[in-house]
Amino acid sequence: MTSVAEISRRRAMPALGTFERYLTLWVALCILAGIALGRLVPGPFQALGCLTVAEVNIPVALLIWLMIVPMLLKVDFGALHRVAEQWRGIAVTVGINWLVKPFSMALLGWLFVGWMFRGWLPADQIDSYIAGLIILAAAPCTAMVFVWSNLTDGEPNFTLTQVALNDTIMVFAFAPIVGLLLGLSSITVPWTTLFLSVVLYIVVPVIAAQLWRRSLLGRGGDAALAATLRKLQPISLAALLATLVLLFGFQGEEIIRQPLIIVLLAIPIVIQVYLNAALAYGLNRALGVPHNVGCPCALIGASNFFELAVAAAIALFGFHSGAALATVVGVLVEVPVMLSVVRIVLRTRAWYEHGNSAVTL
Repeated sequence: MTSVAEISRRRAMPALGTFERYLTLWVALCILAGIALGRLVPGPFQALGCLTVAEVNIPVALLIWLMIVPMLLKVDFGALHRVAEQWRGIAVTVGINWLVKPFSMALLGWLFVGWMFRGWLPADQIDSYIAGLIILAAAPCTAMVFVWSNLTDGEPNFTLTQVALNDTIMVFAFAPIVGLLLGLSSITVPWTTLFLSVVLYIVVPVIAAQLWRRSLLGRGGDAALAATLRKLQPISLAALLATLVLLFGFQGEEIIRQPLIIVLLAIPIVIQVYLNAALAYGLNRALGVPHNVGCPCALIGASNFFELAVAAAIALFGFHSGAALATVVGVLVEVPVMLSVVRIVLRTRAWYEHGNSAVTL
């Protein structure tokens, strides 16, 4: 995956690498590997699960940092000064990601998991599944949105600005929104662990990534940053897959007993993706926002920072929890569903621009 500077200069490059394009396949293979290893050699999984300090599992924390820091390395917070350049698109981005997305997912979770699917799910995990869905939706996409934007010929400066702004808001808003929605769902909120998760998996990685980014740019400019990102990309993806193997090593027995769980959890996630993408896309069209701005706005409104969601769910509820499983289902459906959204916004460009041209300010 290229840096933002490379994206803006080399638009013709493929935006989605072979490994990323088949991420769903790799995730599925890790699910199978985790389940098999968890049943055949449960000892190592139990030992790793016990390596915990202050409610934080050390092996998972290391894997999460390997996932998150390379992604945050792409983010240039200096782009925040461009917020006013596309203020309508930015307003839609902020509104969808922070005023609609977490609350719509909570509603879908209550509707599908808490009511419609209740009879097919383990009764003692219902609240935990809903919690996982809420955590997933409260973390807006950071890294993959650059890929989705490039696939739709999105405006790179707007994409960079909206990611920087969302990540800034996330530092302050993630814990309060998750805590509020968990409380409304009558789920006990472990506030100390929640704030610790924000510090460990948002604040510390953001600071570390920005210091590293500044050092790289100071020593070798954009070329040094791009080279580092290329080296880190396989490590980041390997850390994600290793985390999934660990997670499913603990979740395997539950999934074998009720394999329908993954399908049922995927339904509200998929609905939420299309709902928020359509709402953001339609609002941008109504406001007269250019198509190359409306596309990345719709895509970030639909996609999730699933690495952070997985980390927070494990920290708050543990490896064995339904919350952790729900966030992993988000990883499983991310690529194929988002590629379908990319195809939709590309095929509807004429419709979008026809309505866009009729808007007068």
